[in-house]
Amino acid sequence: MSKLRVAVMASGGGTNLQQLLDKFPDRDDSTAGARVCLVVSNRPGIGALERAERAGVRTEVIDPAEYESPEAFGKKLIELYNGESIGLVVLAGYLKMLPSNLIVAYRNRILNIHPALLPLFGGKGMYGIKVHKAVLEAGVKLSGPTVHFVDEEYDRGPIIAQRPVPVYHTDTPETLAARVLEVEHQIFPEVVSLIAAGKVKVVNGLVHVTD
Repeated sequence: MSKLRVAVMASGGGTNLQQLLDKFPDRDDSTAGARVCLVVSNRPGIGALERAERAGVRTEVIDPAEYESPEAFGKKLIELYNGESIGLVVLAGYLKMLPSNLIVAYRNRILNIHPALLPLFGGKGMYGIKVHKAVLEAGVKLSGPTVHFVDEEYDRGPIIAQRPVPVYHTDTPETLAARVLEVEHQIFPEVVSLIAAGKVKVVNGLVHVTD
């Protein structure tokens, strides 16, 4: 059985990427059902690219600012992913809005992870420490990561998995972020494994996960 070929898009240090590289190495002898075979960034010189290079994974830097339109940028990504037979695109700290033609071409094949329990604390501008600050200001007692498919709106695509993380009155945005990140590192590879095993389906806009 052929492995699911995965491209990861990242803009930063790549700690979630590292979990994926460890779980889904780009090797024929791996027992995993997927392999990370491409890492794409909008910025050169970042930690995520260094992690990919250490793992022997192909990297590409593609800056959307260098394209005359979002559609041209999307066309470049579609051609790249089609050429690499990519079956799943994973956003691991990628901070640019994806062009609509890429989302259409890879409908329900683009994953994102958000550090709060969507649909709360999501949307444009809600990323990183800003999310955890908003969670603490709201006084909620549970947070945690959400893995979802990407659609044309920020953080609004079909939800695949969530995992609760307690919020303590002693938390700072930084301590909460660290605790949520630990759970992100667990849940993200789990979801990729489920997709690789054909256990994730979208029906009428909702995700069904089968045993």
